Amino acid sequence: MPHDEILRADARANRDRILDVAREALAADPAASLNSIVKSAGVGAGTLYRHFPSRESLVLGVYRKEIETLVALAPTLLARQPPIKAFRTWCDRLAESGRMKYGVADIVHAGFSDQAHDETYTSILVAVRQLMAACERTGDIQAGSNPEDFLMLVGLLWRIPPDAAGSARVKRLLSLIFRGLSAKK
Repeated sequence: MPHDEILRADARANRDRILDVAREALAADPAASLNSIVKSAGVGAGTLYRHFPSRESLVLGVYRKEIETLVALAPTLLARQPPIKAFRTWCDRLAESGRMKYGVADIVHAGFSDQAHDETYTSILVAVRQLMAACERTGDIQAGSNPEDFLMLVGLLWRIPPDAAGSARVKRLLSLIFRGLSAKK
């Protein structure tokens, strides 16, 4: 492998490690310091700031990666599980991602351009459509269920504090949403 490709691969690995550590740190404590993230990631401050020149850019990077992960997860789950189980598993992962977003939602909303917001929303909408269509084909959810309405409902989950009581509430609300979608009434 040429030297430049090794450097690029190393830089990508550092960036990914920073994002993974930041995701966990921000989910645990939205006020986590950049210094604590640097230490946990095992990189220098210069490496962090080369990839993410501000706290806002780091938070947005974590959010984008989270969206990319969720979008890629939908077809993977559908290939491995029955559609309704895949959809529920995906929703659990979506709710988990809300733990990170809960404390930094203001940064995400303020820092995202309309175009970036539209891109992430559209990609999540495609994943939800894919999951819902598979569930409709198996008769597990009502035909004609609206993916945008679904996203509006689950968007409320991100406003719930990520503590034990909040986690229990998220599970109850997801069950309620799936009962509402169910074709078997």
